[in-house]
Amino acid sequence: MNNENNNKIPILKFLIFIIDWTKTSIISEIFEQHHVRFHFICKGKGTASSEILDVLGIGSSEKAVILCLEQDVMVPFLLKEVSKKLGLHNPGAGIAFTISLSGINNPIIQVFKNSIHKNLNTVEKEAEKMSTESRHEFDLIMSIVNHGYSDELMVIAREAGAGGGTVINARGLLHQGPVKFFGISVQDEKEIIIILSTREKKAPIMQAISQAYGITSKAEGIVFSLPADNITGLDLK
Repeated sequence: MNNENNNKIPILKFLIFIIDWTKTSIISEIFEQHHVRFHFICKGKGTASSEILDVLGIGSSEKAVILCLEQDVMVPFLLKEVSKKLGLHNPGAGIAFTISLSGINNPIIQVFKNSIHKNLNTVEKEAEKMSTESRHEFDLIMSIVNHGYSDELMVIAREAGAGGGTVINARGLLHQGPVKFFGISVQDEKEIIIILSTREKKAPIMQAISQAYGITSKAEGIVFSLPADNITGLDLK
């Protein structure tokens, strides 16, 4: 039985939590307890307007964006544990979602192949239950713009149907000195804006962002989307 499990190629998911920075230790403790090997924490800032903070739970306070790599079968189990400790089903507690991977280097795959969870039957049942309950399609919209444009961008995004978002400060490291794409200088300091959206709202939101803050604007922005599932803590219907 063990050999059979070891020969399987595990399906991996990128699990993302957006919560208040003060709650990061709670998730870290859960991950340590359940032997989650790969997770990373970075700081972000919520962008939801004040009148919808109670609905979205992603206000303007300092946020933690926690990125976790785990087997698909473990995702529902971890979501259930985190939801129980943080109360993600309550307004203001935070949100979580997953993104599928299209590829990863072989040594990481081998780490997961060599890992057999004692509660595998339990988490497989949770995964099956969650897959039947989650019928809605969602997307993660990511915009990368020059520093200082995130607030303006979110105004446009909300007008197009977005509820709120999270901003991560970033720095471009792909070049040394000034560089130009399509004749446009690219600044080092960037802001990454993360917006969760239903599939039907994705196109108008992306179009509005691209028209107002695209590559030919002063924001020099790019926008793209990724399919997201296992949405927890946010009602986007």
